[in-house]
Amino acid sequence: MGLFDRVRLSKGSKNEVALGPAEAFAGIALIVIGSDGHIADSEVELLIPLLRRMHLFRSYPSEVLQRMFDKLVGILRRQGIDVLMQAAIQALPHDLYDTVFAVATDLILADGEVTEEEENLLSSLCEALEISDEIAQEIIRVMLIKNKG
Repeated sequence: MGLFDRVRLSKGSKNEVALGPAEAFAGIALIVIGSDGHIADSEVELLIPLLRRMHLFRSYPSEVLQRMFDKLVGILRRQGIDVLMQAAIQALPHDLYDTVFAVATDLILADGEVTEEEENLLSSLCEALEISDEIAQEIIRVMLIKNKG
């Protein structure tokens, strides 16, 4: 059973979490950087400037971002990846689907190596967000070029 199969099966469970659009976006990014089973403080520190460039996060002071990440990490630890992913996908506005997929791809490619787990996560995310193969391939091509040097 795949990651998103478990998420779909758990719909309507008592573990539901309500997130805002910014939390949803950051939650997916956090899941991506934690796809290796560990979320290092240094990874979160690299993620924050990436998010700050986005209109969605520009007005967030550092302490608000830190509290948001603390909340999201808490959800991951207490309720697991499935609950956070389900909540994030439900709360994320559709016009940000391709954007979060691009950021996820960028984060996965940033270290120059794509593990099987990361590739599976990216494929599942693409499917869950209903991103067309054409758009997904275009995003991946661009992010490969961006992260080449």
